Amino acid sequence: MDYTEPNKVINWLNVMKYSWQHPDWPHFTFDSAQSGDFLYQYALEAGRLSGGMSQLKSSHQYEAYIDLMVSEAINTSQIEGEKLDREDVRSSIKNFMGLSSPFTRIADPRAEGIAALMVDVQKTFTERLTKEKLFHWHTLVIPQPEKSVLHPNLNIGQWRTSVEPMQIISGPIGYEKVHYEAPPAGQIDTEIALLLQWYNESNPLYSTQKNRLPGPVRAAIAHLWFESIHPFDDGNGRVGRALAEQALAQDLNRPPLLSLSTIIEKDKNTYYAELNKASQFTLDITSWVNWFTHTVLQAQFEAVNRVDFILKKTKFWDIFQDAELNERQTKVINKVLKAGPEGFEHGINAKKYMSMTGCSKATATRDLSGLVSKGCLHPLEGGGRNTRYRLHGFMPECKADVS
Repeated sequence: MDYTEPNKVINWLNVMKYSWQHPDWPHFTFDSAQSGDFLYQYALEAGRLSGGMSQLKSSHQYEAYIDLMVSEAINTSQIEGEKLDREDVRSSIKNFMGLSSPFTRIADPRAEGIAALMVDVQKTFTERLTKEKLFHWHTLVIPQPEKSVLHPNLNIGQWRTSVEPMQIISGPIGYEKVHYEAPPAGQIDTEIALLLQWYNESNPLYSTQKNRLPGPVRAAIAHLWFESIHPFDDGNGRVGRALAEQALAQDLNRPPLLSLSTIIEKDKNTYYAELNKASQFTLDITSWVNWFTHTVLQAQFEAVNRVDFILKKTKFWDIFQDAELNERQTKVINKVLKAGPEGFEHGINAKKYMSMTGCSKATATRDLSGLVSKGCLHPLEGGGRNTRYRLHGFMPECKADVS
């Protein structure tokens, strides 16, 4: 009897570590019941959001979409350790949407690229996804200046070609820990073709499938599948999250009014941990689907809050448009409202007012008193020289970064 064959089988099993090496790849399995509550709440919030948007005039609807696109662009880049200027991104998005007059020149090609990606995902979500579209998205997230002396072999707008394994590692040199190894470069075209076939055939806008996947579940699978293939030298995360947002748009038959990356960035360690767990030698992705659908729900909650904020802002100016505020008072209120729901939680006081306007303490105190007398501001609990105020119509917990 030859005892070497069993050893060969054992050795073969030892190197089978990742999902794409599973004999049933890419047939993922999951328990949909575990995410049922999240999906139900997501549907409710999507309806609520639609109702809130219908109360906004067109210009404010554009404002809501732009705000969320800016947040998505900023945070999908931040997840990868790339910090972009918010105003550069906003101006770029408005440029690409044809809302800038005159056209704003942007010096940072990264801000322009990620803004172009956000707009393209929203404008083309009804189209079939192709590898050429993925190549185009990649050229947007990795602009040409990124291909520098430091990265001379970086492939832009094409699959990775290196014979070296594409690995996700951590730890110091000599003590690296390999968390994941993607399929070899020679398999990418075949792997992506399978993904695109499934993605296009399951597109709810055109699919004839009777049991279609809920939008957040389909987005979870598409994102995981793409990240498992890891087809590019760099930029896989940003392209993969754009793919997830497009899947959500196809489910809603409109661009999604949410920022998935904003929620992911707040706890990106869990995001990477869940991706890593779902990429190991198993096709049971229940944990990943459950985490992802909950994340989509949280993004939906945040979008509802943002639209509620815009409604409150509109009502504020409807009430106080004839309040005869001076230039300093108008500047401060606009800065508070421009910040949106994020920022410090404790209202505004004389010190903050002085820093925003450059006025004296006496002038700040007088201006704040005037705003209170007109009803624009309401004192929070407490009093004295450190009194803080909130805007009329906004609860004390409503945040606004006016630094």
